[in-house]
Amino acid sequence: MTETKTSNRSRETRSGVIGRPFDRIDGPLKVRGDATYAYENTLEGTAFGYILGAAVAKGRIAEIDTAEAERAPAVLLVMTHRNAPAQPDFGPAVTPTVPEVFTRARPALNSERVRYYDEPVALVVAETFEAARAAAGLIKVRYDEEPGLYDLPGHVADAYAPKRTNAGFETDSVIGDFESAFAAAPVKVDATYRTPFEHHNPMEPHATLAAWSGNELTIHTSAQTLANFRAGVASTLRIPPERVRIISPFIGGGFGSKLIAHADTILAALAAQVLQRPVKIALTRQQMFANAGYRAEMIQQVRLSTDIDGRLTGIAHDVWSATSSFEEYCEQTAVFARSLYAAPNRITRHRLVPLDINRGEWMRSPGEAPGMLAFECAMDELAERLGLDPIELRIRNEPAQDPERGVPFSTRNLVACMEEGARRFGWERRNPTPGRAREGRKLIGYGMAAAIRPNYIGAATARVAIDRDGRVTARLDMTDIGTGTYTILTQIAADSLGVPISSIKVELGDSRFPRTAGSGGSWGAASAGSALHNACNALRERILEAAQSSEASPLRGANAAEASFADGEVSVGQRSASLAELVRRIAPDGFEAEGSVAAGAATPSYKAYSQHSYGAHFAEVAVDCDTGEIRMRRMLAVMGAGRILNPKTARSQIIGGMTWGIGAALMEQTVLDRRYGHFVNHDLAEYHVPVNGDVPEMEVVFLEEHDGKANPFGAKGIGELGVCGAGAAVANAIYNATGVRVREFPITLDKLLPALPVIAI
Repeated sequence: MTETKTSNRSRETRSGVIGRPFDRIDGPLKVRGDATYAYENTLEGTAFGYILGAAVAKGRIAEIDTAEAERAPAVLLVMTHRNAPAQPDFGPAVTPTVPEVFTRARPALNSERVRYYDEPVALVVAETFEAARAAAGLIKVRYDEEPGLYDLPGHVADAYAPKRTNAGFETDSVIGDFESAFAAAPVKVDATYRTPFEHHNPMEPHATLAAWSGNELTIHTSAQTLANFRAGVASTLRIPPERVRIISPFIGGGFGSKLIAHADTILAALAAQVLQRPVKIALTRQQMFANAGYRAEMIQQVRLSTDIDGRLTGIAHDVWSATSSFEEYCEQTAVFARSLYAAPNRITRHRLVPLDINRGEWMRSPGEAPGMLAFECAMDELAERLGLDPIELRIRNEPAQDPERGVPFSTRNLVACMEEGARRFGWERRNPTPGRAREGRKLIGYGMAAAIRPNYIGAATARVAIDRDGRVTARLDMTDIGTGTYTILTQIAADSLGVPISSIKVELGDSRFPRTAGSGGSWGAASAGSALHNACNALRERILEAAQSSEASPLRGANAAEASFADGEVSVGQRSASLAELVRRIAPDGFEAEGSVAAGAATPSYKAYSQHSYGAHFAEVAVDCDTGEIRMRRMLAVMGAGRILNPKTARSQIIGGMTWGIGAALMEQTVLDRRYGHFVNHDLAEYHVPVNGDVPEMEVVFLEEHDGKANPFGAKGIGELGVCGAGAAVANAIYNATGVRVREFPITLDKLLPALPVIAI
């Protein structure tokens, strides 16, 4: 897609600003370095903390000697389990309800027990970061080490069924009689795939600056959901939430790793309380691997059966996943399969293997990212076995309604995405016989995969005000994790009130602002945007009510039902007035209003319809037939995701997701030492993510779509849709190029090269 280089103002027309490719409102701030991130905040008297992590993965601290560290220059405090302020116990591995996962107490340094490698065992606070880090190296710790479990494949027999998966989805679903259908089917696939531990690695590390003023705590941190951070900190410190203020206006990426408070936040708050001065702590890149979540290692078995025409008679998706022994996390890896394709007999199941590691967490596209990587490769295997084109197989299994819920889809354009993608990509040039397309010593392959992602909306409230000069300020505790939230909300407010975007100021990332669902689950724009839209409507009503009755109003007595707000004016019939002038006349102090939206799960439309975004990914790869080197050549994504609020920011989101797909297919893997329980590759030198040289030409196409069941805009979430299926498209392209099917991700040279066909020079 080509972006036109026109200014934001020149794109504004009387038809509104939603749906137009506006430049990011926060872009200039970030380019100039004026966007302040958590660790960049400064307060007078700030001290610096450094965390010392455990050198064993399971056991207890038998002895800890901090004397030398306490005598080190500039050291202010050495905190361990012996002198840390009292905190509640961590509690059970599974919370009674889903929301409590986010708001539970997460104590630090409250026990001599060690639950995972690099768990904090001490905090050093000093006048400088360097002094704190140096002193931490002087602490002597002796452990009583205990044997632990660190091997998922070796303990699958110990797997158990959790009570629920992430977000409260049912652990299992069973419809019909899959086993009988599978046994009787003339065509079937039974394939097992393995996906590794993966880590989020946002550019900005987890960091916190905490300061107390009396009994009030202010925390500058990098947080995706302020309400959850606030509640979790309050629970840990045993204080009312209203005494905690979280500030997070700019976030350098999160991908799910910043949905809850981690050790940096809790320890900074505790140390600041003890010292009665501000304390700043950042996790190092290495510490983030153990202390800030990950996507768990998984083993996935996908079984598919069809009749001779390629119509699915059975779908089974079984997942075995690693989890922490002290806090359960079950990614909903097979849940998407409940809605993707039609089949009368179906099973999806999730099982967990407890290991002595830290808790897994939400990572971009939880469930769909690892699940579709396996499932959509299995569909490719099935298409080959049937002798069908992969797109044709999927079209033949398009459901008329949600296969398991039995309700209609709000919109569903998956087939249209695949057909449009095939046309644009030149899918007809694909050689269906693997290993036959060559350019010199390069094997060329095409692959595709479907994409599906649930559409969510969370409870949210927004406050909007207009002053006597017509300047509009919107406030929400919503966050912008690099997705363009400031821009989208500015467009929504400008469109709702009919004013130029230059008149709008959006303030985010402060827990004193009205509460939203924050950033996560691809619900941000729909949730916060709907609340802001409703707030603007309430503000319009207040303005019109006063305009009708005020003697100073040029619109006195006008019929409000005929009013329109556009181009900075309010018009009723033949009469019109500048909005700014109208407000100045009838309300010199301006107007203010609030608007809210309920969580989607509580609304009738979410119960009556199956709501998802859809897409189709296409990939072309070249594989060197001598070295096995894989190079991406191009990718295409065609998406049906409701109304697109801003094509420019939306395209960036999808491209980011496609890049994640490349990483999952070819590079990303965190290696857990199965002897000692630590992550071996714990920095960006050894944890490989795609960089510019790895990413090919990428094209993103959005289909025209409006989902009136979703929200007032007809929009759907897209932040995670770009990941879903992208890796499978790459893997399927590699198979088409080489004839080698690798089922253990990532697809690296050691797995591909030995099986490559020998091609004569």
